Amino acid sequence: MPVISKENTIPESLKKRRHSAAHIMAEVVQDMFPSARLAIGPAIDNGFYYDFDMDVTISQKELKAIEKAVKKRIRQQVAFERKTMTIAEARSYFGHRDEDYKLELIADLAARGEQEVSLYCHGTWCDLCAGPHVATSQEINAKGVKIDRVSGAYWRGDEKNKMLQRIYGLYFDTAEELKDYLAWREDAKKRDHRVLGKQLKLFMSSDVIGRGLPMLLPNGATIRRILERWVVDEELKRGYSHVYTPVLGKVELYKISGHWDHYRHSMYSPIEIEDEAYVLRPMTCPYHFIMYKNELRSYRDLPVKYAEISPLYRYEKSGELTGLIRVRNFTLADAHLICTPEQMKDEFKKVIDLVNHIMETLGIAGKAWYRASLRDDEEASEKYIDNPEMWAKGEALMLEILEEMNLPYVIAKGEAAFYGPKIDVQLTNVYGKEETAFTIQIDLVLADRFDLEYVDQQGRKQRPVIIHRSSIGCLERTIAFLTEFYGGKFPPWFAPVQVQIIPLGEDHHSYARTLEDTLREANFRVHVDRRNESLGKKIREARLQRIPYLAIIGDNEVAAGTLTVRNRDTGEQHTLDPADFIARLGREIGDKLLHCRI
Repeated sequence: MPVISKENTIPESLKKRRHSAAHIMAEVVQDMFPSARLAIGPAIDNGFYYDFDMDVTISQKELKAIEKAVKKRIRQQVAFERKTMTIAEARSYFGHRDEDYKLELIADLAARGEQEVSLYCHGTWCDLCAGPHVATSQEINAKGVKIDRVSGAYWRGDEKNKMLQRIYGLYFDTAEELKDYLAWREDAKKRDHRVLGKQLKLFMSSDVIGRGLPMLLPNGATIRRILERWVVDEELKRGYSHVYTPVLGKVELYKISGHWDHYRHSMYSPIEIEDEAYVLRPMTCPYHFIMYKNELRSYRDLPVKYAEISPLYRYEKSGELTGLIRVRNFTLADAHLICTPEQMKDEFKKVIDLVNHIMETLGIAGKAWYRASLRDDEEASEKYIDNPEMWAKGEALMLEILEEMNLPYVIAKGEAAFYGPKIDVQLTNVYGKEETAFTIQIDLVLADRFDLEYVDQQGRKQRPVIIHRSSIGCLERTIAFLTEFYGGKFPPWFAPVQVQIIPLGEDHHSYARTLEDTLREANFRVHVDRRNESLGKKIREARLQRIPYLAIIGDNEVAAGTLTVRNRDTGEQHTLDPADFIARLGREIGDKLLHCRI
C-alpha cells in the first residue's frame, strides 16, 4: 500500500498571503498600541496569528478596530521588501525599539553560528523574518480577512515564561470561502465535546479539584462503563489476561525501565514515603514486566498477554489541557504482549485486527488513519535508547507488517517511543486538530532492562520481545471523539439513556412505572419523565438530550397495553407491544447498530 500523504496541503502562495497579513496586523497593532512588543506571527491552517506583549487587554471592540485598520492598510497596496542585517546590526536595530523577544531570537540565531539575519519590511515597519512574503498587499483580498479572537499564549509555549496576548486572524482568498469557514466553525462549536459534555451532562470540571481532572457524571460514567465492559470482554475472548496493578511505584522502577531518564518531564514529582521515593503511575508496562518475572516461563507459555484498564497520571502543561482529550488523570485500555521473536509479527497483526474491530464497531474506522512513528536520527542520542541495530530491525518489521496488511499509512519521524517504533491510529477532533487515539509499539529493549526470560525448546534461556498496545485507547479521549463524531447522538448500544418514557398525565404514571420496571429487568437504560409539563416541552427536551427512543404513554396505550415509540433518527412513530419493542431493541443493541432501526 503506498504511503498516504497527511502533509499540510495549503499552497505556498496562500501561506505567503496569510503570513503577509500577519505582518500587516502586527504593524496596525503597534500603531494603535505603541507599547506593544512583538513576539512571533506565523501563518496557520485557517489564517495567521501574532503574539504581543502589551499593557492593554484586547477586547472585542479593539478587535473590530484592528480589523478595519488592517483591511484599509491592505487596500493601500503596500510593498514587501526583504533586507538583511548582520547580527550586530540587528541587535542595534531591535534594541533601539525595545523588542526584547526579537533580541532573544537573534541571540539564538547567533548561537547557531548565523552571521546575518533576514528582515521583511513594508513601509517603515520591519520584522525579523525568514519569509517568504507577497510582493505587495494587492495580492491579499481584504474581503477575505477577519480579525477573529484573542487568547493567552506563553512565550515559546513555556508556562514559566510570560503570558502574551495572541491575536488570531482568519484569511481566505475569497469572501465566500471565509463565510463557508465561519459556518463550518459554528457547526463545529455545536459538536464540541466540551459544549455537548455540559449539555448532555457527561462530565464536569472544578477549579477546587484542579485543572485537567474532569469528573464523569452519571451519563458519562455510563458510556465509559459500557465501553470498558465491552472491550474487556473482547480482549478476554482474544486470549488476554486482565490484571490490576498499583497506581504508585518506586522511582527505582522507572529508572530500570528508562522512563525516569527519557520521560521524567511528563511524570509527577516523587512522593516521599518512609524515606523512599514513589511516583504516581504514568504507565503500566514496568508493573506487567515485574508480574511476568513472578514465575519461570517456557516457550509453551508464550505469548503472555497482560491487559489492564489502568488509571494513569501524567503531567500536561496547563495550556494544553482541554476537556476530556488532554487531561492529567486518565484511564487507558492498556496491554503488553510478551512473546517469542517468531511470534512477534503474528501477534502484532492480531493487535491491529483488534483495533480495527473496535473502530468498526464504534463507527469511526473511516475517520482514522495509521501513522508509522519512527525515530528521528538527528535526535537519537538524547531522545531515544541508543541501539541502532534494534531500531533498524523494529522499524523494518513494523513497515513490513503495514505493507503486508495493505494498510494506508503516513510516516512521522520523531514520534517514536524512546524504546521503539510504534503505529499510532490518528483521529481529528471537531476542529481538525490531530490526536492519537490508539497505539501499538514494538519494544526490543525493555526485556533486557528487566531481565525477562523464557526457556526455549532446547532448554536455553532466551529474551522475549514485547508489544505495547492500547485497544480502545484512553477512555476519556475516546468518549470525547465519539461525542463529537456523533454530535451527542450516541448509538443506542452505548447511549446513556436508551428509552425515555413520557406519560401524558398523572393517570398514566402507574402504567409508565410498570413499563419502566419491565424495561429495566430486560437490562435497558430507561428514564421516566414525570414532570408536570406539556408533551411538546417534554419531547423537545428529550430530543435535545439525543435519547434514541421516546415511549409516549396516553389513554390509548394504557387501554391497549402498548407504547408509542418515536425514533430519534427518523422521527417516525410506531405503536408496539412492549414484548415486541423489547425484542427488537434487544437485537439492535446486541448487533451494536450505529443508528436507531425501530
